[in-house]
Parts: sequence; C-alpha cells; structure tokens
Amino acid sequence: MLDDDQMCFCCGAKNPIGLKLIFETTPEGRTRTVWRPKKEHQGFKDIVHGGLVAAVLDEVMIRMLIQRGIPAVTGTLETRLTKPLREGRDYRFEAWLTQDRGRALLTEAEAFDAATGERVAAGKATCIRV
Repeated sequence: MLDDDQMCFCCGAKNPIGLKLIFETTPEGRTRTVWRPKKEHQGFKDIVHGGLVAAVLDEVMIRMLIQRGIPAVTGTLETRLTKPLREGRDYRFEAWLTQDRGRALLTEAEAFDAATGERVAAGKATCIRV
C-alpha cells in the first residue's frame, strides 16, 4: 500500500504550497475536482503553466483509482491543452477508468471551464497497480 503523509503537491492538506484539491465521485462514477489557478501558477503572462494543468489531470486520474480501492502510480501520461487556462477562473477536472488490464489501468480525464462548459484540456494515462 502507498503511504500518505498529506504532503502531496496536488491534494495534500499539510502541504503549505500545494493546490489542496478536494475530490468527489459523480453519480456516473467519475472522479471530479475543481481548481482555481492563482497568479503564481502562470507560465506566460496571464496563462496557467501547462505543467500544472498536466499535474491536475494526472492527480484526478490517480485519485479516481484510489477512490475505487486501487493503489496505483502513473506509468505514462499524455496531455492535450486545447485552450489557455486563466488565473482566477474555476476549472472542473473529471476522470474515469477506460480499461482494467490487470496490472495496467487505462484512464482518461478532461478539464472544462466551469463557467462556460468549454473543454480546455484532456489527458490519458497508463497507471500501474502497486
């Protein structure tokens, strides 16, 4: 089993510089979180750093597996950033399991502008059961 000391950058309650994401399960069985980026999360002026968007996509996919009782880590991660994210806006991230291959688990996630519903990013991962 994986140890959790609450210092995860994305979800750790004890991490003073972390994102402190909170997750829920939707009625459809997806895992969801909402993230509001801050100015310090930008890459270029007024645009959220793509690596942080990828980190949140990664986290929501792993959290979805953990909520199902499957301890896993990311093996490969693919991200597609389709629209720039802006600080001060809410973005909804959702993840789901697409295939359970035993040790390998295929997952997908999408991110949406919470106000407009427009898709802004997507990701796929191959996660490894531990």
